[in-house]
Amino acid sequence: MEANEHEHVIEVTGLRRVYGGGFEAVRGIDFSVRRGEVFALLGTNGAGKTSTVELLEGLAAPAGGRVRVLGHDPYTDRAAVRPRTGVMLQEGGFPSELTVAETARMWAGCVSGARPEREVLALVGLESKAGVRVKQLSGGQRRRLDLALALLGDPEVLFLDEPTTGLDAEGRRDTWELVSALRDGGTTVLLTTHYLEEAENLADRLAIMHEGRIAATGTPAEVTASEPSRITFELPEGYFVGDLPPLAELGVSEHTVDGRTVRLRTRELQRAATGLLVWARGAGVELRRLDVRSASLEEAFLGIAKDASAGTTATKEYAA
Repeated sequence: MEANEHEHVIEVTGLRRVYGGGFEAVRGIDFSVRRGEVFALLGTNGAGKTSTVELLEGLAAPAGGRVRVLGHDPYTDRAAVRPRTGVMLQEGGFPSELTVAETARMWAGCVSGARPEREVLALVGLESKAGVRVKQLSGGQRRRLDLALALLGDPEVLFLDEPTTGLDAEGRRDTWELVSALRDGGTTVLLTTHYLEEAENLADRLAIMHEGRIAATGTPAEVTASEPSRITFELPEGYFVGDLPPLAELGVSEHTVDGRTVRLRTRELQRAATGLLVWARGAGVELRRLDVRSASLEEAFLGIAKDASAGTTATKEYAA
């Protein structure tokens, strides 16, 4: 066991993955995951998320760099790592003729210290489907079964690759609650997801990948704060933008006008909003349809991806 295993259960340094033909899917990335946190890997299709996770799971050897999970190389020291990890792939590929209970029982035979099948099926809401054949399950129910099997060994580290794809809104919320409960119980979770709301709700920290590199890392709040906040309102009748307080003095970096609607962008949301409201009170007018909000993770994600595509290759690290 390495000395820092107690703090960081996943450590990645200069990690590379190259496929046949020379395609470099992962291009020298660095990140670490602390014990007992949820870490999300985000990125568009082809960004390298699944290629990275497969290296962490020990399913392939890296073309370069170093990866450690629980202090071990997950590929060469697979026997030391695998019993302590749970893996939920994008597709499980279960025998279609087996029932849910039979599938869980079969999988439990391959897991050290497996939990009772009924227990894990209840965790994911499949206890009533125990006698149903896998081929009769909906896509969302199959994803629940994928998750149940990943939890059979009561893992210290849980890898979830697109865990809520195919789930309805209720199933997605149930999964979020389960992942949060696992984290609260001390399980370290690394997940990939296309749902930015999912990352915002679950992740303690995240990394945004783009074309095989990490473009940004930090907490969801830190990454979101990298984009300007927005203020939208309707100009009172008889007033024009020139009648407002000097926008630059309010910390407004950009503004647009569409008819009577004004849209402002600022990195000093409280200052800008306060200045506008004080002005409106002094003028005795109402700012109708007033909407004041911080940037969303989606806006930050798109902005970071746009910067990366434009040639900004340095990783933006927002975490302390």
